[in-house]
Amino acid sequence: MNFCRLSLCFPAILCFLLPTVAETIRYRPVSQQVVESRLKRYAGNDRQREEALKQMFTDAGCDGAHLSEQAVKFTRQPNVICELPGSSDEVIIVGAHFDHVSLGDGVVDNWSGASLLPSLYEAVKVEPRRHCYIFIGFTDEEKGEIGSRYYAEHMSKQEVAETDAMVNMDTLGLTHTEIWASHSDARLTGALIYMAKQLNLPISAVNVEHIGSTDSVQFAARKIPSITVHSLNQENWNAHILHTSKDRISEIDMDDYYETYKLMGAYLAFLDEVAGAKRAGAK
Repeated sequence: MNFCRLSLCFPAILCFLLPTVAETIRYRPVSQQVVESRLKRYAGNDRQREEALKQMFTDAGCDGAHLSEQAVKFTRQPNVICELPGSSDEVIIVGAHFDHVSLGDGVVDNWSGASLLPSLYEAVKVEPRRHCYIFIGFTDEEKGEIGSRYYAEHMSKQEVAETDAMVNMDTLGLTHTEIWASHSDARLTGALIYMAKQLNLPISAVNVEHIGSTDSVQFAARKIPSITVHSLNQENWNAHILHTSKDRISEIDMDDYYETYKLMGAYLAFLDEVAGAKRAGAK
C-alpha cells in the first residue's frame, strides 16, 4: 500500500475573506480531560455505542427537540442527530460513524471520530451562528456507508441547496490531522489549512483511495462540498491497526488527538463565516 502525501496549497479564492474574519472566530473547546473521557466510552456493541453517543450529546447540552434519531432501513441502529440552530437556513453537516467491526475495540475506527461530535457541539454553541450545524453519528459505515447513504439520499433538493459543507471525521489520533485531499472540496481544504496555520498545528494531505471509502462520498455525490479528515499514513497503516485486534485505545496519541479536536472546533467556527460566502455575496 502506497500512500500519497501531497503538499498543501491555499486556494486564492479564499484570500479576500480572511482578513475580515481571522480575528472574529469565537469558539470554546472543552478540556483534554473531557475529550479523553468521551473517547474512553467505546465499550460495548454498536447499540451501546449509540446510547453512549446520545448520552454524551445530552451531557453537552443537546437534548429535547434538538436530539433525534433517524431510522435507517435494513439496519438495527439509527443515525444519531444533534442540531444546533442558526440564524439562517444554511447548514453545515459534521459527521462520523460510530459502528465498528468485531475485531479489536474500534476505537481508532471510528469511535475516535464519533466521540468528538458532542465536544465539537460544545465548542461552537457558545456563540450565535449563521449556519445551522447538524452533528450526525452515522450507523453501519462498515457495511457500505449505509447510514450516510440513507441520510444523503433522503435529503430534499432544498436541503441539498442549503447545505454549504459536509465535514467528515474518520480514524483520528494515530498522528496529526490529515486531509483526504482527493476526496475533499478545495475551498474547504483551504479553510482547514488556514486554521491549522493560525493555530500553529501540523496538517498534511494523505490520500487513501486504496483503503476504501468513507461517509463524505455520499454527500459529494449530491454535489455538497465535502471534506474528510483522518490520521492515516504509511507507517501506521503498516502497523495493521484498522480492522484488527490492534485497534485499541492504546494506539491513540492523546496529544495529537486533542490537537485535532481543537483544530476542528476552530475550523467549524471559521466555516460559519466563509462557507457559502461566495453564494451569499452573489445574492
